[in-house]
Amino acid sequence: MTRQTLIFLFLLTLTARLPAKDFPQRKSIALPDDSAVAKLKPGPGVEKARASCGICHSTDYIVRQPKMDAAHWQAEVKKMITVYGAPISEEDAKAISDYLTSAYGTANSQKEKSRK
Repeated sequence: MTRQTLIFLFLLTLTARLPAKDFPQRKSIALPDDSAVAKLKPGPGVEKARASCGICHSTDYIVRQPKMDAAHWQAEVKKMITVYGAPISEEDAKAISDYLTSAYGTANSQKEKSRK
């Protein structure tokens, strides 16, 4: 037996003999429901955004972002794919970034998009 194993067993034996009052009370927290899904604005691509983005994080992360132009939303979607490994196809990535731009973009990015 290694020295670390012997120390572990010794400490385990000591703690097993301590009265229950010496241990801190077990605590728990209750997380709020993730009701942010309902907060996503309607629009073309919302279902793809909800399905693809919701795999890794709450949609609260989308709703609480500052308004960004199309280039920034495209960069965010690309980052999720290349850095974090989000399983999103190129076609879906375009639909998602278009949705994010129209629903959560700056006024300028929405005007630019409508001109195209």
